[in-house]
Amino acid sequence: MNEELTLGQLPSERPALSDLGATHSAWMADWTKAESAAQQLALIHRWDGEQKRLETWKNLAHIRFARNTQDKEEKAFWDELWPEIAGQNLEVMRAVLASPVRNELEQALGTHAFGIWGVEVQAFDPSIADDKRAESKLVTRYDTLISELRAEYGGEQVRMMDLRGKYGDSERSVRHGARVAQDGAMGKVSEEIDGIYAELVALRTTMAKKMGLSSYTPLGYKRMGRSDYGPEQVAAFRKQLLETVVPLAVKIRVRRAKTLGLEGEYSYHDESVRDSKGVPRPMGGHDWMREQARGMFSALGQDFSKFYGLMERRELMDLEAREGKVSGGFCESLPEHQVPFIFANFNGTQDDVNVFTHECGHAFQCWSAAQTQDLRDYGWPTMEACEIHSMGLELLTYNEMERFFGEDAERFRQGHLEDAILFLPYGALVDEFQHEVYARPELSSDERAALWQELESKWLPDRKYVDTPNFAGGRFWQRQGHLFHMPFYYIDYCLAQVCALQLWSMYLKDADGTLKTYRELCDLGGSQPFTGLLKTVGLRSPFQDGTVAQVAELVSARLGLRSPFQDGTVAQVA
Repeated sequence: MNEELTLGQLPSERPALSDLGATHSAWMADWTKAESAAQQLALIHRWDGEQKRLETWKNLAHIRFARNTQDKEEKAFWDELWPEIAGQNLEVMRAVLASPVRNELEQALGTHAFGIWGVEVQAFDPSIADDKRAESKLVTRYDTLISELRAEYGGEQVRMMDLRGKYGDSERSVRHGARVAQDGAMGKVSEEIDGIYAELVALRTTMAKKMGLSSYTPLGYKRMGRSDYGPEQVAAFRKQLLETVVPLAVKIRVRRAKTLGLEGEYSYHDESVRDSKGVPRPMGGHDWMREQARGMFSALGQDFSKFYGLMERRELMDLEAREGKVSGGFCESLPEHQVPFIFANFNGTQDDVNVFTHECGHAFQCWSAAQTQDLRDYGWPTMEACEIHSMGLELLTYNEMERFFGEDAERFRQGHLEDAILFLPYGALVDEFQHEVYARPELSSDERAALWQELESKWLPDRKYVDTPNFAGGRFWQRQGHLFHMPFYYIDYCLAQVCALQLWSMYLKDADGTLKTYRELCDLGGSQPFTGLLKTVGLRSPFQDGTVAQVAELVSARLGLRSPFQDGTVAQVA
């Protein structure tokens, strides 16, 4: 393997289903003949290597589609093929789980691999293969619809990603106009989005029932790979957020309204800014940002510098916004080559730094675990643990923000820390909405909108929409792609944020020691379940009573707000 191949040079193929079937049959035949643990381990690694190659080809197709939504053919091919591969993998996992020498295999591979495979066996059945294909097509429809959507702003048709740069403008009229344009554009396709989501909910419910489940929720949790907690623990976590964080978030918005001189007038389109200057903006463009990032990672340590050099040298980042790209940002893995890929859409605001650092956290973990974990399934942990790497790096790079924002760095840190708290009620809102939707799949589109409004008043009790009838009418959720792509994902950001804020509090006392803890967490990859990873590196579980309150109290004091429990006077964030 040539380590210096760039993204554009990485090879990919479209394997024939007949060839994959022959390879699978040969593997199963060899497995029946394997008697010793050593022979079975060799076969598991053979299967694992094949899956790394196939996953790399599939992920390359996804990357190419995200970079150009007109490049649909290869992604469509893999969307059709992948359920067949999943069915073959299911047979392999069942055979491995039933091994008479399983104890010896667990000693060699770790017990968590068998936990992962056990959950995967429960999450898929060949009877839902066609449903999975249909699900992928519906998600692609949503992605394409959003990426091609245009808004009327300033007498021109502009991309939705171009509006993002105006949401935090210092001029209130600009913020208001951008949100009105966003709402108007979303309103034009609202009925179509309702239809796509209704089909997805019905389809996912059908899949669950084919697998003998009463609703999609338990299947959704299994598809997320969760083996150490369930909906009950998540509901208890949301309760902590409701009792502790919602009041603190209201206090932050009240202070922002007062700072802006908008007491009594503060509206949704003002929520992105904390003062009259608007959101901080990086002092340079795309190329300048990459240069500053070079210095930032060098300051963090030799391993971070090596990682970033690799990403630049092999062209494993696509950061500039342009026509035809999927909106948002993500990190994808290319396991055969032991490298990640970072995708973003820079818009000239602080979001560029946030999204870039966030995705770099995912990418650094992916790259680190590739050096320490052999099994493909240990490359990534479950998503709530993955988000600790990303959100954690956002916080652990606070001391480097002068590179991007100069004298506005402290404004950025204050705003970022406030936003970390402000996000939590919204994340819980999205999660509770999903649980209710899949518990009551028969709800009409209008009833889902009414449900969103009801939950919004619970989690964001002071939100007020102005001149945005689509959002005010309960369709704000339609802009949240996670609801379409991966049900029950969104609470992972909340769980991770609570853990990342713990890392930040540790960093304030011991920067070098905390970076060492962060590296250890990244190196562990997915070799343990979420709560096991936390225990190993010394972080409190968000499910533990009092964890959320402890974090909220620390942040409240750090922001100079009156804590829900006591006064706090510390004003500097870092």
